[in-house]
Amino acid sequence: MGFQPNYQTEGRVYASYILKNFPDAKVGILYQNDDYGKDYLKGMEDGLGAAASKLIVLKQSYEVTDPTIDSQIINLKNAGANVFFNVTIPKFAVQAIKKAHDIGWKPTHFLNNVSSSLATVLKPAGSRGLQGPHHRAVHEGSHRSAVEQRQGLHGLGGVHEEVLSRGQPRRPVQRLRLQRGRSCMTQVLKQCGNDLSRENIMKQAANLKDFELPLLLPGIKINTSPTDHAPIEQEQLAKFDGERWVLFGEIFDAFRK
Repeated sequence: MGFQPNYQTEGRVYASYILKNFPDAKVGILYQNDDYGKDYLKGMEDGLGAAASKLIVLKQSYEVTDPTIDSQIINLKNAGANVFFNVTIPKFAVQAIKKAHDIGWKPTHFLNNVSSSLATVLKPAGSRGLQGPHHRAVHEGSHRSAVEQRQGLHGLGGVHEEVLSRGQPRRPVQRLRLQRGRSCMTQVLKQCGNDLSRENIMKQAANLKDFELPLLLPGIKINTSPTDHAPIEQEQLAKFDGERWVLFGEIFDAFRK
């Protein structure tokens, strides 16, 4: 069972935000021509529902072996897109941001989480290319202050002392280990009672109800069922302010209208 939101969930969250805030959007999509890119594309199209055919003005794909995506960015601008859903790996995300700036295209930009890193995408793209609204979806509390993150770690029990002694809990892998290994698995084992068979552990893992983790954003809850093995299907958007991602707005549930 994967822990963090999958690509289709993230695509649906962006779609929900677009439907609510850009009812007359002209959406242009750039995606990698493989399962990674197509999953995000499906999430966006499913989230837009009946409006997808009206709102999406152009879809452009690229191959991971392509040297550039310049022509795709030009095509998206020429199609009149004012909302850009950018489903690319870091190399092409940097190219897309730079090329959009070079040709004077300033859409509302939704950057998939695969390429939302400050170090590998946003800083290499340069400050000029980052003018204008850039968005991403967030489910965990890395955007909180250091104090708030420490408070969240205290909710994990004694393990926090060891983690805090090593420095700030900002590394994503470290946070995910704590959430999955300590909190989530502990809850599953509690629900198992005295029956620690593999069958019962899997049964309880697929029976988490409104479970909250201290390192998730407030309002995001874990729910699973025998037919839904995706624990997290809620996210909040963040906007890049030129230096960092800043949370704003409401929590969006990918599967609720």
